[in-house]
Amino acid sequence: QVQLVESGGGLVQAGGSLRLSCAASLRTLNSYTKGWFRQAPGKEREFVAAISWSGGSTYYADSVKGRFTISRDNAKNTVYLQMNRLKPEDTAVYYCAAGGTSAPRSRDYDYWGQGTQVTVSS
Repeated sequence: QVQLVESGGGLVQAGGSLRLSCAASLRTLNSYTKGWFRQAPGKEREFVAAISWSGGSTYYADSVKGRFTISRDNAKNTVYLQMNRLKPEDTAVYYCAAGGTSAPRSRDYDYWGQGTQVTVSS
């Protein structure tokens, strides 16, 4: 059974940092694109960042470019999202996703985690 488990969320003050992790249960997911999405209350789930299977290509939403960094360690079956200079508008549930998508910015992923809450106080 495929599982993606996120961790690292929490409460942080504006300007602070958090690092999210997403561990996959199967090594086969190392050949998939991995993405991070977020969903704030009352809003649709939106793309945050994605990384190709090799790590050679990365994609970011304009709202996080220059503040967030996505990376992956295939030896650990894990993808990370380093979030710096956090803002209150970054508050959301963050979801990890994996898939053979040709459109990394879309929600066209095969597997999703359960999410981890990130709250940024002003």
